[in-house]
Amino acid sequence: MSNEEDLNLEDQYKNIVQLDENESVVEVEVEAEEVNLGKVDMNRFATQKAGDADFHLGYHSIPTISLPSGGMFYPEGTEISIRSAKVAEVRHFSTIDETNVLDIDEKLNSILESCTRIQHTSKRLSYKDILEEDRFFIILSIRDLTFPEPEASLKVPHINKKGDKVEVEIKKDWFQYFKIPSELDKYYDITGRTFLIETKSFGILELKPPCIGVMQKVTAYIRQKQESGDKMDQAVLQLIPYMIHDWRGFNNKTIFDFEISMNGWSSKKYNLVYTLAEKMKVGIQPNMLVTMGDDEEEVPINFRDGIKSLFIVQDIAGELL
Repeated sequence: MSNEEDLNLEDQYKNIVQLDENESVVEVEVEAEEVNLGKVDMNRFATQKAGDADFHLGYHSIPTISLPSGGMFYPEGTEISIRSAKVAEVRHFSTIDETNVLDIDEKLNSILESCTRIQHTSKRLSYKDILEEDRFFIILSIRDLTFPEPEASLKVPHINKKGDKVEVEIKKDWFQYFKIPSELDKYYDITGRTFLIETKSFGILELKPPCIGVMQKVTAYIRQKQESGDKMDQAVLQLIPYMIHDWRGFNNKTIFDFEISMNGWSSKKYNLVYTLAEKMKVGIQPNMLVTMGDDEEEVPINFRDGIKSLFIVQDIAGELL
């Protein structure tokens, strides 16, 4: 398949996702007319078409169970696939301003938007439906596809227990994950893919880790407030991502309404919700647990050459003669 055809398929996919982003889940049913030869199974053709496109575009499936969240907050049957980053995408990422948290966030999301596909059995989803806490894991997986050469691996300097200076590769195999406490297991709703927590004083509280789309709306709100010099209620911005789950239709009014509601909470309710939100963490812990000889050591995850090194390989020795 030519590069032009690849781009056409990519554009078609993005157009479909953009059309669906502001719509609720829609199941498309195709009824074949009855003829003497029987019914036509249209699903057979649709599956083959999707499979062919993924094959030609170089997409690789990521089982949701392998994500930090374990896939427990995605609709059942959700499929996530990724491809390697192309030159244009790497070039865009290379312009990242590492002193600007908002720009870092935008550049990371641009990689996900270009290189990730997510779909449910009934519709195509957006990268915005990916959990914020799964983002880093998926981006590292995209990087692994983009730079498979050993010399392109990410490494961090470390002094081991013996006092030796070593370099440790950042590998998903070493990652440790935050886990939702088992005491909350009984409140997990497998149908809604959220936690429905029954309380004595405040009824049922619904919480789940935030998706990228919700966090983007919150980030845009923060940027707007910073530019206008207006004050922000940090407590509202800390809690709303865990209690408002769908980014579709999420806007400044959503935040305003939530703030009005929260102003009516008692201190007891606020403390309860805050504590529960803290327990919703499912992402990667800041330290890897690395096996070194007969010992295991904790090694902080950091980027010696900055976030930019995710897609800008600093070690050029392998290319020099």
